[in-house]
Amino acid sequence: TVPTHCSPGLLILVWAYHCGITLGVLRTIGGVRRGTEGISGLYGVDVLLRRSKRGWAWNQFYLMEEYTGDSLQYVGKLHSDQDPGDGSVRYVLIGDGAGDIFTIDPRSGDIHAVKRLDREERASYTLRARAVSNKTGRSLEDWTNFTIKIHDINDNEPKFTKAVYTASVPEMSDVGTSVLAVTANDADDLSYGNSARVVYSILEGQPYFSVEPHTGIIRTALSNMNRENREHYQVVIQAKDMAGQMGGLSGTTTVSITLSDVNDNPPRFPQGMYQFNVPETAAPGSTVGVVHATDADIGKNAEMDYKIISMEGQDVFNISTNKATQEGVITLIKPLDYESKKTYTIRIQVENRYLDPRFLVMVPFHDTAMVKIIVEDVNEPPAFQRLAYVMEVSENAPVGTIIGSVRAVDPDNNRSPVRYSIDRHTDMDRVFNVHPGNGSVFIQKQLDREEQAWHNISVKAEEFHDLNQVSRVPVYVRVLDVNDNPPSFAAVYETFVCENAKPGQMIQTISATDPDNPIGGHRFSFRLAPEASIKANFTVRDNNNTTAMVLTLRNGYSRLQRSSYLVPVVISDNGSPILSSTNTLTVRVCSCDRDGNMKLCSTDALALTAGLSTGALVAILLCVIILLMIVVLFTALRRQRKKEPLIISKEDVRDNVVSYNDEGGGEEDTQAFDIGTLRNPEAVEETKQRRDIIPETMYPPLRRPHPVKARDNADVRDFISQRLQDNDGDPTAPPYDSLATYAYEGNGSVAESLSSLESLTSDAEQDYNYLSEWGPRFKKLADMYGGDESDKDS
Repeated sequence: TVPTHCSPGLLILVWAYHCGITLGVLRTIGGVRRGTEGISGLYGVDVLLRRSKRGWAWNQFYLMEEYTGDSLQYVGKLHSDQDPGDGSVRYVLIGDGAGDIFTIDPRSGDIHAVKRLDREERASYTLRARAVSNKTGRSLEDWTNFTIKIHDINDNEPKFTKAVYTASVPEMSDVGTSVLAVTANDADDLSYGNSARVVYSILEGQPYFSVEPHTGIIRTALSNMNRENREHYQVVIQAKDMAGQMGGLSGTTTVSITLSDVNDNPPRFPQGMYQFNVPETAAPGSTVGVVHATDADIGKNAEMDYKIISMEGQDVFNISTNKATQEGVITLIKPLDYESKKTYTIRIQVENRYLDPRFLVMVPFHDTAMVKIIVEDVNEPPAFQRLAYVMEVSENAPVGTIIGSVRAVDPDNNRSPVRYSIDRHTDMDRVFNVHPGNGSVFIQKQLDREEQAWHNISVKAEEFHDLNQVSRVPVYVRVLDVNDNPPSFAAVYETFVCENAKPGQMIQTISATDPDNPIGGHRFSFRLAPEASIKANFTVRDNNNTTAMVLTLRNGYSRLQRSSYLVPVVISDNGSPILSSTNTLTVRVCSCDRDGNMKLCSTDALALTAGLSTGALVAILLCVIILLMIVVLFTALRRQRKKEPLIISKEDVRDNVVSYNDEGGGEEDTQAFDIGTLRNPEAVEETKQRRDIIPETMYPPLRRPHPVKARDNADVRDFISQRLQDNDGDPTAPPYDSLATYAYEGNGSVAESLSSLESLTSDAEQDYNYLSEWGPRFKKLADMYGGDESDKDS
């Protein structure tokens, strides 16, 4: 207890001492003493002190945040009992903020804060201090830790965790229904005073909502709030510290509250009667009309189901819900007929799909309406009596055979006549036709089941008075089978017989096939052809199961005498009439091993019999190929070799005449000119005619005279034979007969050379009088050339 007569200052000191709080002085008690000693305190207060090993007596320092004074903020003082006060002791401070936040006077030990502190940034600082002798530099006291705590002030307003809150609550909720809890945080010290004690209040949003002061829970404050009347609300909530007292700091936030929908409104038809018109030609599944009921609710609460509740029209019409628009779509189930029924009156009902039991007692959640459907008359196309027709005809039926008939009538009241025809897109080959008046279908071409067993055609029916009214019906024609194909081998058999075969040995199993399709299935019989039964080498044994065996009749075969045998086999079917065919089986004679496995057949066996091995055959084949290559190469080189010119010198001048019927290639085409002319430029004159075109002369070409017949001249015969061989061996010659004309004088002519090439090389006049000595065959030529002199004289 404390005496009542104590002064206030003394009370503060005693309280601070008992609470372990210093008033800003740290001091040492100098020296180390063990044990406990009673000390009489001031004003009769006895205190027991336990001496520690160190001479420091320390406690915590407290410092107020957000200091705004002009001088440095004083923190406290460090003092050692070993400090005589003459400046021989120096105080050192290290730790959190030492030097930049907290400074110490090394002589006096006074600690000051040089910066403005914020408890919300850092609430405490831990530092270390010691006393050092300036004379010896030795530490007078060990390092001692102490703490500077920052006292809080109310300098932070409450802040909400969100700037804007969003919440929803069902409409028509009861009073007190929880909507949302908001939270505001205050950065001040909650353990010190009321700076961080927050109280909530509502500024805007009354009387619809309220907020709990200490929890921040927002609740409804008004009953039966209807979303259809108002859907969105803005509520402003305030948070104030200091427990809401005057002078406290505050912050606000906005809460956007939306009333969510509940199914509290039934669907309603805007009108009680609907009317729709539909043509009688409307196809099943087509839409007749659309009705729409309204519902003030939204989302799934506005989803509706429609149905027909009247007996009339249930089998003709259907109503379904369009999920996107929530409309009732009336569709057609089966075809309509104006002539049978012209109007339908049906009753429809709409109701919500998802109901809320809380509101069922208020109003009925369904509505009804009447729908009148009027069927419109339409000029309809003819209607066939069947959806499809199936007809059958034998494949051997003659052209013009009626295979069936179709029938269609006009469903309208006027009963227009109908005309039939084949849709040629389905019968491109025009195999079938139909009678236009009575619908009889008949064939126009011969049928073949093996080529096509089914024919799918389409028959059209159109009105006489309106050709646009056309209907079609499929007709399936099945072609019935007739036994008109003989059987044949089922496969191509590679049959062989060993040279050492024994009589009765089976060498092949054969079977047959038949494109016909008899009702009872195929049954074939096999036998050897009668013409092969005489001196037969093989026989055929029927297995009575559509197969047969080919057996040997001889003891051994020789591939040298005969390399293969042809075995004719007669195959018959079981049709009506019975058809048969002769099929030839080729049997090769082969060399076999002891187990009957084939080794060599035909040409291979003959080659081995001659004593030639496989290596020898390969060598012979390579030699033949090399010889052929040499011949081809020699021929090509010979073609490239230049031919000897016909004109070598002036003494050996001959003419090479080639006749052409086409125009040459121009001045650069050297193939159309005589090589001899090109070698003798002196022989060219301006009047010389071109040789690559047909010359235009006033005289017909003269036949070159020769006193000796070519057939009796060996020189000419050899020349022609050589040219013939050259043309026959020319690989570049055209693949058709061609004519090559040669003019060859031969050797030893009495008239010497008659070539015009040499005669042009001299300007002297020529003497042609010797032509008259050659006989009557050269009389014309002698008159032409020999008469020049007489003409000139005259």
